[in-house]
Amino acid sequence: MPVNNTSSISPRDDPTGLQNFAVLLRAMNAEFNRIAHDFAQAQGLHLTDVLALIAILDADAEDGPMTPGRLRERLSLTSGAVTACIDRLEKAGHIQRVRAVDDRRVVHLHYATAGRRVAADYFRPLARSTAAASERFSADELAVVLRFLTEMNRELGLLSR
Repeated sequence: MPVNNTSSISPRDDPTGLQNFAVLLRAMNAEFNRIAHDFAQAQGLHLTDVLALIAILDADAEDGPMTPGRLRERLSLTSGAVTACIDRLEKAGHIQRVRAVDDRRVVHLHYATAGRRVAADYFRPLARSTAAASERFSADELAVVLRFLTEMNRELGLLSR
């Protein structure tokens, strides 16, 4: 069920829009958390496992393949907890461990083909919703939204350091 807490806030009551941003970002975050929790339950996983899957998926495009050490740092887990998480994800068919060709001591974590299929099937409605929402904006407007989200993520990253 969608969260909508914006009805009580009037733009004239918040001329800078910061309150509106805060409410809308919290509502969107709550919806994403609900969807992630539902996926975790449907797959018999922990919510931390879903966060690990997201980190592994995003890392492939970012800094190269994710490693257990980087995943541990990214999720602020102990070595034992990250190992248990990786074991669960591998056993469930979501990821695979692959030894680096140039250094066999290094393990890379990759989204497994079967895991990608499961995630794609589950999150297809979210992808359709995202596409539908983005179609209501011009390319220039979307560029501003992307710039805002990039800066917001950068600022949030600074808070944890």
